[in-house]
Amino acid sequence: MVDRDLILAKAGLADKYINRAVQSGKVDLELFKKDLDCQDIVIFNLQKAIQSCIDIAAHIISDEALGLPGSTNEMFYLLEENRYLDRDLTEKMVKAVGFRNLTAHEYEKLDLEQVYNVAQKDVFDLRAYIKAILRKVV
Repeated sequence: MVDRDLILAKAGLADKYINRAVQSGKVDLELFKKDLDCQDIVIFNLQKAIQSCIDIAAHIISDEALGLPGSTNEMFYLLEENRYLDRDLTEKMVKAVGFRNLTAHEYEKLDLEQVYNVAQKDVFDLRAYIKAILRKVV
């Protein structure tokens, strides 16, 4: 059985990180490209928000014995197969994981315009994911 308190705690953390990324990213693109502190705050909080979403997926999959994913991306496909997510949201979460991997492992290759766009609009896909999960488990 899914630990609802753990899911709520992780969802709360993700929301906190999302808010921090959004607030720090409320600058125009040119300023964002010049402000290293702003970039670091946005990127770090996006990483933590995405990781919290991954942690939620891992917990559900483990507690509900939904399968053994071979990768982080497969976690979201397992959630989709078990009707926690729709196809569109699954693909958005897979994309978020790719972004997180890029920020964590290939930092020097980051496209700051892409980071800015994630902070301006794609970050709200994480909120949609959290809402979908909470509808199912709470």
